[in-house]
Amino acid sequence: MRTSLLLLSALISFVMVASAANFNQDIDVTWGDGRGKILENGNLLTLTLDKFSGSGFQSKNQYLFGKIDMNIKLVPSNSAGTVTTYYLRSERSTWDEIDFEFLGNLSGDPYTVHTNVYTQGKGDKEQQFYLWFDPTKDFHTYSLLWNPQRIIFSVDGTPLREFKNLESKGVAFPKSQPMRVYSSLWNADDWATRGGLVKTDWSQAPFTAAYRNYKADTCVWSSGKSSCSSTSPSQNSWLSQELDITSQERLKWVQKNYMIYNYCTDTKRFPQGLPKECTAP
Repeated sequence: MRTSLLLLSALISFVMVASAANFNQDIDVTWGDGRGKILENGNLLTLTLDKFSGSGFQSKNQYLFGKIDMNIKLVPSNSAGTVTTYYLRSERSTWDEIDFEFLGNLSGDPYTVHTNVYTQGKGDKEQQFYLWFDPTKDFHTYSLLWNPQRIIFSVDGTPLREFKNLESKGVAFPKSQPMRVYSSLWNADDWATRGGLVKTDWSQAPFTAAYRNYKADTCVWSSGKSSCSSTSPSQNSWLSQELDITSQERLKWVQKNYMIYNYCTDTKRFPQGLPKECTAP
């Protein structure tokens, strides 16, 4: 009996280790000349920006649908002019992309969370939010759910945005191009903070964003095939996940209290009429 328990314990430990996020196994730091670092035996990743360069990483695997979670602690203090990105993107010239961008600000002023969805190279679907906490004081979980029916952007389990598949209404939806996870930290002081009025204060450099607990529940795309089996959808419940009543109420709360820009209400930008998805029921 004792031997059986020991074997069971060892098996559980193995499964937990095998499923734990490890940046050494899952991520490649792709640019920055040493400014992106994987630390603590693969459990922590940092990106740094200085006056000469930013840095970035990407996932080793490509995915065709998935739920991606990442704990991020954003650049603290005076982060004006800096942009931290976290997104999915395909590799074609007419690409698909699902964006989180975190636009820095002066000390004490809130970050702007910028979201967008591109299909076949066309975006123009921006929504922006403030957060209800300081994202520089601790790690928070930023999630992208992408399944054939919808895309959901969430923070600590609270949805900020839902973009539904409305192909039946003539709205393009990203569903055929596998994407990688990317993240970067770079200087964008020509537009990032107050439209470029506030510039990066290089006396505050280096700027650093930190990442941990990367989790990818996904359909891995390799050699033209998906790792997900159509015969066992229960193993991938996120493939049909939608917002329950509680989550719908949280979404309404966020959009009422923290949304600062919505392309769907920008009639000056679209004088010929709002995009189709903005008027769909």
